Parts: sequence; C-alpha cells; structure tokens
Amino acid sequence: MSDETSNHELDEMKVANKALNSSESSVAVGGEQATSGHMAEVEAAASKDEFPPIPEDEIKRLTNDIIAAIKTVYDPEIPVDIYELGLIYKVDIENDRSVHVDMTLTTPGCPVAGEMPEWVVNAVVGVEGVKKAKVELTFDPPWDMSMMSEEARFALNMF
Repeated sequence: MSDETSNHELDEMKVANKALNSSESSVAVGGEQATSGHMAEVEAAASKDEFPPIPEDEIKRLTNDIIAAIKTVYDPEIPVDIYELGLIYKVDIENDRSVHVDMTLTTPGCPVAGEMPEWVVNAVVGVEGVKKAKVELTFDPPWDMSMMSEEARFALNMF
C-alpha cells in the first residue's frame, strides 16, 4: 500500500470515528437506527456518559491495528487481501470499543459469502483494545476492479 493511499484511507476512518464521537451520531435501537423518540435520546445520553471519547492517539493505533488485522484475510480465489482488493467500505470504532465494518464481496455469489464476514470479525476482535466486532455485507455500491489499491493491481498484473 502506498503512503498516499494509506494516509487517505486513515483520514477517511478518522472522519468516520469523529462522526461517531460527535453529538450527531445515532443510536441503534432494536437493530434499527433511532431517529426520534424519548427512549433513543435517553440511551444516547447514557452511552455518551458511560464511554468517553477515545483519545486521538488511541484511535490512530486502533485504526492501524484493525487495518493490519483485516489485511490478514484473503479471498481464497484471489492472492490479495480483502483490504487491498477494496472490499472494506467502512470501519467505525465506537466509544465502547466495538467496531462495525461494512464490506462487500467481489460478487454476490462468492463461494465464501457466508464465511468471510466471520473471518473479518475474528481478525478484528483479535486487536488489542477491541471489545467486539460486527460485520455487515453490502452490495451498494457493487464492487468493481477500480476499487483495488495500486498494490493489488500490481500483485494481479492489472495496470
């Protein structure tokens, strides 16, 4: 991964984490995002008090370690890790040190579609300081080869 790519991706993850730490972040209630209601407001206030924002240097360490962990996961049919393939769309680190990952697959019919998200969960929860992880599959936007890093293109001879 080039330094330029690495810095850009880290900046995107920091922005996502700052949004989580801000007062504008939403709270999941019963598996759905709460947009209004007294109970959601009470839960949001309680969660902010229970878990103070993670310090910036710890966010940076967690982000780097989570990326490194995700880079240990490979699509068995492609000799490039899923991070460099561009299959990871978003990583959110919450104040309670839970991590939420949005990812995709190269195709909806991928033979390891049922297994790969669990591989990512196992990799992420192995990072020191991560309490739990959740991975959600999405196909919006659909993956295409333009999402691969320069490193992945080089490894696959796709210039």
